[in-house]
Amino acid sequence: MIAVIGAGPIGIELAVALKQANIDYVHLDAGPIGTTMTWYPLEMLFHSSADRLAIAGVPIQIPDQQKPKREEYLAYLRAVAQQFALDIRLYERVEHARRLLDGTFELQTPKGTYRADKVVIAIGAMHAPRLLGIPGEDLPHVSHYFHEPHAYFGTRVLVVGGRNSAVEAAIRCQRAGANVTVAYRGQEIDPSVKFWLLPEIRGMIRDGRVQFLPRTVPVEIRARSVVFDSGDEQPFDFVLLLTGYRQDPTLFEMLGVDLQGDARKPRYDETTMETNVPGVFVAGTAISGSPEERVRVIVEDCHVHVPRIVNALTRS
Repeated sequence: MIAVIGAGPIGIELAVALKQANIDYVHLDAGPIGTTMTWYPLEMLFHSSADRLAIAGVPIQIPDQQKPKREEYLAYLRAVAQQFALDIRLYERVEHARRLLDGTFELQTPKGTYRADKVVIAIGAMHAPRLLGIPGEDLPHVSHYFHEPHAYFGTRVLVVGGRNSAVEAAIRCQRAGANVTVAYRGQEIDPSVKFWLLPEIRGMIRDGRVQFLPRTVPVEIRARSVVFDSGDEQPFDFVLLLTGYRQDPTLFEMLGVDLQGDARKPRYDETTMETNVPGVFVAGTAISGSPEERVRVIVEDCHVHVPRIVNALTRS
C-alpha cells in the first residue's frame, strides 16, 4: 500500500493516477482539501491560468477562461475528489512516522496506525509564517495572514513586505478605505509581483494613496504604534506582517530524508521523485523546502511529478 500525505492539488492528482493504475493507497491530510489555500485572501486571483492549474485531465470551467479565484479553485478541487470518488481522510494529521526494519513504514495519526510499503509526501511548502522575532509580534492587532479588507476600513494599517501577499493586502485595504503604509526591506516593490498588481501599487505609491517606506523594517510593535529600525515611531491600529511562510519539515526529519542547504530542501531523484530514503517520495511544492527568497516552484511546475512517481511505483 502507498501512503499519500497531503491533499493539495498535486496530492489529489496523484491519488487519481494511483486509483487509475489500480495501486492500493491511503490518502491523509492534517486539514481540509487544499489546506493552505483556505487561508488565502477571499476572492484572491491565482497567478496561473486555469489550464495550468487543472489536474487529472479535468478542465477548470470559469466564465472568463483565464485565472480562477480562490473560491473557484477550492470548489474545483472538491469536484475532482467527488468525480473520482477519492477516499481522502481529512483532519487526520500524521503525528509520527518511521521506517521499519523490513523497509516498510508506520504512520500514526490520532485515529489509528497505518502500515505502508511506500510514502509520498505532498505537503506543500507553506505551513507557518516566517516570524520576524521582534517584540509585540504576538499582539492581538498583529496578523501574519490577510483574509479580507473590510475589517480595516477607516483604520491605519501597516503592511510589512513587498511581494504578492503584501501588495495585494495593501491594494485591497486602500480600496476599502484604510490608511495604508507599506514597509519593505528592499529599495522598491519586488518586480516579480503579479503583473496586474505591480503597476497598481506603484501608482498608489506615486499618487500618495499608499505611503511606502523602503529599506525599512519594524523592530518593535506596540499597542498603538510601531518602531522602525530608523528609530522612527509611527501610530498604527493594525499590523499585517506578510513576510513569507516556511515549510514544516517534521515529516521529512522523522523519516530520515536529507534536507539540504539553508532552505532545507529534501534530496530526491528528479526522474522518480524518490528521496535518499528508499520508498519515500516527494511531490508538489514540497520540493522547495523553505527558501529565504520567494517560492519559485508553483503548482503548474509540479504536474510532471505525478507520472514520475506512478512509473517508479509501477516498476517496483
